[in-house]
Amino acid sequence: MPEVIFPGPEGRLEGRFHPGTRPRAPVAMILHSHPQAGGTMNNKIVQLLYKTFVNRGFATLRFNFRGVGKSQGTFDNGIGELSDAASALDWVQQIHPEAETTWIAGVSFGAWIGMQLLMRRPEIRGFISIAPPANMYDFSFLAPCPSSGIIIQGEADEVVTPGAVQKLVDKLRTQRHITIAHDTIPGANHFFANELDLLMNSVDNYLDYRLSPGCPIR
Repeated sequence: MPEVIFPGPEGRLEGRFHPGTRPRAPVAMILHSHPQAGGTMNNKIVQLLYKTFVNRGFATLRFNFRGVGKSQGTFDNGIGELSDAASALDWVQQIHPEAETTWIAGVSFGAWIGMQLLMRRPEIRGFISIAPPANMYDFSFLAPCPSSGIIIQGEADEVVTPGAVQKLVDKLRTQRHITIAHDTIPGANHFFANELDLLMNSVDNYLDYRLSPGCPIR
């Protein structure tokens, strides 16, 4: 998993990148949780998401938002971080310009950034949003949400209220032409501290479904 440094809007950004296994390999990018609450690309959930996409042959990138680790710049309340994510995706696409599809996975704050990126980048065909902070940030920009994905929530999440996430899911499910899956992990807190296996089972089951040749979701 080679360390990479690539240009971002506020200077260099630090990441870990695994190239795809074939020329038209799909691309996946993983976005970490809140930088001011200890979120980095080395968070356990981010690393597990990275590993599962690498194992499936994706060209996979995780990186530190501005001001985290070796990434330059300072925290920008999501505005700059969205620009960081767009720059990171540009960088991967320069390496894999013929990628057959693109996926975004985000954890908490990273899920919010990732879902904003969906609205800007029509090539993103699937998303994984883990504990999206629907009670803290406005998700009304998803009008309409352009791609299908899964939202995963911990039943005992003390940071992101399950009710707020359920409202978001219900709203997205009224839209045509996309399919929103929703999993609640029993007993899991915001960090899925003792339920990482259940979390990744949910992710892998969804990817198995979406990446199978017969999947009706495109």
